Amino acid sequence: MTTVPRPVRPSRAVEAQEGVKDLIVRRGLVAGDPLPTESELMEELQVSRNSVREALKALQAVGIVDIRHGFGMFVGRMSLAGLVNELTFHSRITLQNGKNHLANLIEIREILESGLVERLIELGPAADLTPVADVIVRMEAEAQAGPVSPETDRLFHDLLYRPLGNPLVGQLLGAFWDVYYQLRDQLGVPDEPPGDVVTRHRDIYTAVLAGDRAGAVSAVHAHFKGVRNRVGRIDE
Repeated sequence: MTTVPRPVRPSRAVEAQEGVKDLIVRRGLVAGDPLPTESELMEELQVSRNSVREALKALQAVGIVDIRHGFGMFVGRMSLAGLVNELTFHSRITLQNGKNHLANLIEIREILESGLVERLIELGPAADLTPVADVIVRMEAEAQAGPVSPETDRLFHDLLYRPLGNPLVGQLLGAFWDVYYQLRDQLGVPDEPPGDVVTRHRDIYTAVLAGDRAGAVSAVHAHFKGVRNRVGRIDE
């Protein structure tokens, strides 16, 4: 006779985690809203203080809860910091094993931006790209004195897609950028002349402004060719 194993009951701390998440949803709380105190959660969830504290620590680690000592507990704001740290770590160890996961991340970002420029073009005049033009002027000034700074490069992409009104776009691109930047020592110095860097970015801006879908996508691919070349040097 086959014995059917009994389902394993989740620990009280895990139940408390689910209880806190359910409470946030039921009460319609949003990022930044205050949470009940530990004592109130104990009473609400019918669990011990240790279970509540263990649950809150776990939820804090994934950004669902924000614990500010001396101020209280709040619903956390979405962050991809954990994803960035994990991607950076695994990209670093795969580089040591003759693989290059960073190249895979660059490919994903290139595909994402290729689609985003088309969405921008669909907005037409509603997309105010004036701030992007200002960044290009800043790029040109930097290129005359030396390399274009990573901060300016990042700002270009951030401002370019801001008219889409999708905050996740900025967070995702920022996450990719953070991984790329944290691995800068492995990447070495850029081999693309600063003037070419400016040209690649200006071509993207000009094509989007002109409503040229094919030209915009082509400009994105040309921009990432320089990035791929830099990442590819690791394999060599």
